Amino acid sequence: MSTLEDIKARLDAHIGETVTVVSQAGRKKYTERSGILRSTFPSLFVVELDEEAQFKQASYSYTDVLTKTVDVNFAD
Repeated sequence: MSTLEDIKARLDAHIGETVTVVSQAGRKKYTERSGILRSTFPSLFVVELDEEAQFKQASYSYTDVLTKTVDVNFAD
């Protein structure tokens, strides 16, 4: 993925599907969350997290995906 528009278009094609999001939580620390990709907006996307998660939803920016601070994996 090379541009923010490409990232948004790829995520738009997977709305309603299960995703796993791995994000950097600090130096050498990562957080992995699974849920359903609910919606995309001009600068961010929202994932509705699984029931065992502490929060109901999490939002991530396309910039974080572009800079590889966040990695999005789709269940295939």
